[in-house]
Amino acid sequence: MHPLDVVKTRFQIQRGKGDANSYRGLGHCFKTIFHQEGILGFYKGILPPILVETPKRAVKFLTFEQYKKILSYTSLPTGVIFTVAGLGSGLTEAFVVNPFEVVKVSLQAQRNSFSQQPSSFAYARDIIKTQGFGLRGLNKGLTATLGRHGVFNMIYFGFYFNVKNIIPANKDPSIEFLRKLGIGFLSGTIASCVNIPFDVAKSRIQGPQPKPGEVKYRTCFTSMKTIYREEGFFALYKGLVPKVMRLGPGGAVMLLVYEYAFAWLQKNF
Repeated sequence: MHPLDVVKTRFQIQRGKGDANSYRGLGHCFKTIFHQEGILGFYKGILPPILVETPKRAVKFLTFEQYKKILSYTSLPTGVIFTVAGLGSGLTEAFVVNPFEVVKVSLQAQRNSFSQQPSSFAYARDIIKTQGFGLRGLNKGLTATLGRHGVFNMIYFGFYFNVKNIIPANKDPSIEFLRKLGIGFLSGTIASCVNIPFDVAKSRIQGPQPKPGEVKYRTCFTSMKTIYREEGFFALYKGLVPKVMRLGPGGAVMLLVYEYAFAWLQKNF
């Protein structure tokens, strides 16, 4: 799935038709990266996601369950509890992943060969040394990351559990599996379509700025406003196709693993 993430980032950081390095489409992007950067070009910035993936998922599902438990003591309807718990889990998850995202996006944006790139650790050290840990350094783009993960998880969990409770369960295990798979796929797809403006803003803030030494994209909503004014409404949806290709199926699989693993743990422990 990582090649799709690289392609998504490349689309999100290109700035309109005037960008000399603009990709004409999904196929052109894949072809250009392969010819200019080699097959390893699709795996730039892969180490940060590998390092953070397990703690990220652990935080996502653990905090979702904890927020859901806390909210169950309120008078909120069950459907709202799922949605708010999802929002809380996404906001918490964002704090964990943001430093890794800064390094990942910076490496994905580079168009040199894979062998010429600094390592993820070296790049992180350089960011800390020159820009620090704060919102201009290893945690830049935090507000956009909060928006991206908060909105995604709010819809992802809210849609999945609400729709799953509406559509009756099936006694046939195969059909029940497909029911959950389909709802999970829709959850990941819809959440990706809604949260992508935050994702585009995040990539602009964390990626290379148009002019070296001059910060054009600094905060989430200011970046969105700038992109909309200079490039139009649809620029806020750049990279949507590779994002959906990755998070539609990926979101479905993740929820299924969570559901069946959670059920097994409840039964056996």
